[in-house]
Amino acid sequence: MKSSLKGWGSGLLGVVIFSGSLPATRVAVADFTPLFLTSARAAIAALLAATCLAALGQPRPRPADLLSLVIVAVGVVIGFPLLTALALEHITSARSIVFIGLLPLATATFAVLRGGENPRPAFWLFSGLGSAIVIVFAISGGGAGSLIGDLYMVAAIIVCGLGYAEGAKLSRRLGGWQVICWALVLSAPLMAALALANLPHSWHSIGSPAWLGLAYVSVFSMLVGFVFWYRGLALGGIAGVGQLQLLQPFFGLTLAGLVLGEPIAASMLAAATIIVVCVALARRFA
Repeated sequence: MKSSLKGWGSGLLGVVIFSGSLPATRVAVADFTPLFLTSARAAIAALLAATCLAALGQPRPRPADLLSLVIVAVGVVIGFPLLTALALEHITSARSIVFIGLLPLATATFAVLRGGENPRPAFWLFSGLGSAIVIVFAISGGGAGSLIGDLYMVAAIIVCGLGYAEGAKLSRRLGGWQVICWALVLSAPLMAALALANLPHSWHSIGSPAWLGLAYVSVFSMLVGFVFWYRGLALGGIAGVGQLQLLQPFFGLTLAGLVLGEPIAASMLAAATIIVVCVALARRFA
C-alpha cells in the first residue's frame, strides 16, 4: 500500500511537469521546425542523461532489454514529440487537450497488452467517463480543428501510450530514471544527426520564447518528468497511475491562471472536481 501511494505521488509530480509540454512546444514551433525541435530536444536530453548514467556508474542494459528500449525511444523520445510538434502547426495547444484526454485509455490498453495488467471492469467505466469529461470540456473551448492536425494527435497518443506502458514495465527491473536515460542515449546518434541536418537558416530570427520552449521540453518534458512518471507507473500500476493524465489539462490551465493571470472559469473547476473523483475511483478498481 505504501509503495502504491509513493507511485501515485511520483506519477502526479510527473503529470504536473508534463502540463507545460504542449504550450512550450506550441511556442517553440513558432520559430523552430518540428523536426529540428524534436531532434534537438532529444539530443540535449540525451547529453544530460549520458552524464547522469556515467556519474552514477549505471550498468548497461541487458541485450534482452534493447527491444523494449527501442519501443520507448520510438514512442516517447521520437514519436510523441515529433507528431505533437507537427500537429501544433495546424491546431492550437488548447485543442490538443482533446487528445491528451485519450492518453490514459491508451496507456491502460497497452498496460493490458504489454504490461500484463488486468484492471476490473469498473476501472474501464471510470476511466472512460473521465476521458469523456476531458474531451467535452476541451471541445467546448478547444479552438478550430484541422483534419491533418487531429490525425497527427491521434497517432501521437497511440505511440505515447505504448511508450508509457513499455517503459513502466521495464522500469520495474531497471529503475524509472534509468529507462528514460538509456532510451535517450540509444536514440542520441540519430537525433543528433537530424538536428545538425535541420539547423535553422537564421539564428537571429529566433525569439526568446522559442528558446525557453526548447529548454523546457528538453530538460523537463524529455527527462525530468519521465524520471517521476516511470517511477510512478512502476510502483503504482500502469493502468491506474496512468489515469492521472486526465488531470494534465487542468493543471495546465491552473498554471496559466497563476503565472499568466488568465481567468480560471467555474466550469473548469467543476470539471476538474469530477475528474478527481473519476481518478480516485479508477485507482480503487485498477
